[in-house]
Amino acid sequence: MADTTAKERDDGLVLVVGSGGQAYREYLLADAAARRPVWLLDATDPTWQTPYVKGATTVPLRDEERLVPDPEALLRAAEAVAAEHPVAGVFSYDETLVVATAHIAERLGLPGLTVRGADNCRNKHSSRRILTAAGLPQPRFAYVTDAGEALRTADEFGYPVVLKPRGMGASIGVIRVDGPDEIEAAYTMTEAASHGGNPDYEGGVLVEECVTGPEISIDGVVFDGEYTPLFVAHKEVGLAPYFEETGHVVDAADPLLEDAELLSVLVTAHRELGLGHGMTHTEVKLTSRGPVIIEVNARLGGDRIPYLGKLATGIAPGSVAVDVATGVRPSWTATERRTVGVRFLYPPADGTVTAVGVPDTGQVPGLLESTTMVAPGAALALPPNGYLTRYAYVIAAGRSRAACEETLSKAASLATLSLDPTAATAAPADGGTDHD
Repeated sequence: MADTTAKERDDGLVLVVGSGGQAYREYLLADAAARRPVWLLDATDPTWQTPYVKGATTVPLRDEERLVPDPEALLRAAEAVAAEHPVAGVFSYDETLVVATAHIAERLGLPGLTVRGADNCRNKHSSRRILTAAGLPQPRFAYVTDAGEALRTADEFGYPVVLKPRGMGASIGVIRVDGPDEIEAAYTMTEAASHGGNPDYEGGVLVEECVTGPEISIDGVVFDGEYTPLFVAHKEVGLAPYFEETGHVVDAADPLLEDAELLSVLVTAHRELGLGHGMTHTEVKLTSRGPVIIEVNARLGGDRIPYLGKLATGIAPGSVAVDVATGVRPSWTATERRTVGVRFLYPPADGTVTAVGVPDTGQVPGLLESTTMVAPGAALALPPNGYLTRYAYVIAAGRSRAACEETLSKAASLATLSLDPTAATAAPADGGTDHD
């Protein structure tokens, strides 16, 4: 693919499919708009998105009850925009929309991920089979369709095991099982969670060996088949036996960016999955047998991880995503060299918020941002009743990972939350159900 020239870069807009939740994704849309005119395909008319878009098409992204994309509606909407305006590229940072976005790229002849590559990432079972066949370290796994089969598989693998849906994101429906007496309830919960997503991946459950070790994620770019990591985030997980992501820390000078073994695993995985062009977010466990890929996502990371990368390195992932989507070889030279982290705050129990507060940035040295994510009246429910039910987050910088995490802990301890446990059936919290 020939690189687009600077003159051609001024011609044509980029389609962004789904804007996501403002709390998690506004910075990406802003960076994209700073790079090239944006036309948004979204389920509702623009509100907070208005300053960042040249135009928008309101189109059903999902049905009313489930996170199911309507690819034909999206294709028709994209074709209608292309009939009126020059379109140079298309991308999405929404996990549930990456396959539909790949269909648009293929239909309009635009740079981007192929449908096969995007689907190989969305279908966790396909990912496991492909990466195992490529000889990459993987947990033992099996796709099962009833609790009895799950029990037999777990007994064969040995406990603990992990049960997960094939096609959900944000660790929804993922649970660790420590013994045979827990299998039936875990299978029921995980299988039910699979029906909240794309019907192509619903039903049944993946049973996997539980691999142990520190967990990281890598946001990277593939341009004409060449993979480059942009930044590494070290992940914190809580609310066991579930896998809620409670925080991340990005160090611009992380030595893992130069780790030959990790880079080899990442390059091989992207090649085997058919990811030749686009942005990716890869989750990896650093185990005693080397880096083990947990999953590869065909989009930028969620949980404000790309924002941490921007603060730590000066690289604007939204701008890089636009360049890649439009066939422009991007520049990603770091202009900052910091360590920055985020901590998400969860309620101690299910309930309805009556009051919430966060510390001012001046109260804790190194605290960069503190933001409430809910208002009084919002319902918060912990897994398995709800996922991503955060009431606030704090972002901090430090001289090292340890210093950054210490600042995050101090800031988190100053946050306040009051709950009414008797009114937990109120409307779900806005922004707390983002599936990025």
